[in-house]
Amino acid sequence: MHRRQFMGAAALGGLAVGLPAASWAAEDFAGLANMAKDAQPIGAAERQARLAKATELLRANDMDALLIEPGASLIYFTGVRWGRSERLTAAVLTREGEVAIVTPFFEEPSVRESLGVEAEVLTWNEDENPLAAVAAWLGKRGLARGRVGVEETVRYFAVDGLEKAMPGVTIVNGAPVVRGCRMVKSAAEIALMQLATDITMAAYRYTAPRVEAGMTRADVGALMNGATKALGGSPEFALVLLGEASAYPHGSGQPQIVRPGEVVLMDCGCNVHGYQSDVSRSWVHGTATARQRQVWEQMRQGQLVAFEAAKVGTPAGQVDDAVRAYYEGLGYGPGYKLPGTSHRTGHGIGLDGHEPVNLVRGEATRLAPGMCFSNEPGIYIPGEFGIRIEDCFHMTESGPLWFSKPPLSLDDPIG
Repeated sequence: MHRRQFMGAAALGGLAVGLPAASWAAEDFAGLANMAKDAQPIGAAERQARLAKATELLRANDMDALLIEPGASLIYFTGVRWGRSERLTAAVLTREGEVAIVTPFFEEPSVRESLGVEAEVLTWNEDENPLAAVAAWLGKRGLARGRVGVEETVRYFAVDGLEKAMPGVTIVNGAPVVRGCRMVKSAAEIALMQLATDITMAAYRYTAPRVEAGMTRADVGALMNGATKALGGSPEFALVLLGEASAYPHGSGQPQIVRPGEVVLMDCGCNVHGYQSDVSRSWVHGTATARQRQVWEQMRQGQLVAFEAAKVGTPAGQVDDAVRAYYEGLGYGPGYKLPGTSHRTGHGIGLDGHEPVNLVRGEATRLAPGMCFSNEPGIYIPGEFGIRIEDCFHMTESGPLWFSKPPLSLDDPIG
């Protein structure tokens, strides 16, 4: 389950008028056009360029090969879309640019369906050891005693199995190679993320006027996800937090409905050809109190502080530091204490909704053109409410550029 696959309900003060509470059930989304119908997936030439960069980074980091299990990194380098199970499917890349896919014999035709690069397919039967196949393939290339990097999410049984099949191998962290490729997005990747964000924003604008007091989280989740699908996106998550639940970043399991005068927090995203969006909006159903308005404005300013601090060459952690210094001046915190911001200012985003690196205290990685981040320094007041506005940005040579522009006012909270 995705970190935010909570379904939720929300209503937008001033816009939630004119529809009976149950009208969402009859929605057919007929007026929404598919915004992604002409979107182009990542092509063979770009994937080949990724492999070329990986070979450069393997050499630069004194690695002979890289082992990758199914997930976003396997898709990134090979195009293969596959799930993880006890039956190993994996890719091996060498510093010479060779690629092998190891997979069960009976899965080979299915794996080849999404394979987007030239690769040798190594199959294994149920009574055979897949890591022995990997070891033999590497051994033929003189790498029996080589240094093999493993992608950060590779499971222990695969690492342990490779070490046993290749007693002379040295296992090292493959993050410098994988991160070195994936953290910096190409123009094609950024275009897909921009489209995913545009779809999420269009879905917000469709959903907000159609929610009513008394609706549940699932009601609004169905509206948001339905609109997203009609607009051409693949929904990833639709988190909706109501009232006090908004004070807890990922919510509460307690029953919640939209009530007048209470904060509504929505955090939603989709993907287009695998590339993700992530946008949060917060508002009050009906009339906001002075305190709610104050906290909303403070949080909005915190987001702008982070944006202004995001400069090429700046360590990522300093963006988080800037926000906390501002919030502490308002009496929040200190640091990650509550009331205030109990989580990082932002996370990397791309094929994964959360990927390295983060805008978090102590992160020394320097911001560079092509890096993409969320910007979401929410303010949470336990027992009362929370406000989170979240928009993603990507770094350019001249500084950060929004994927979605933050709202300007609680009276127009979607933007």
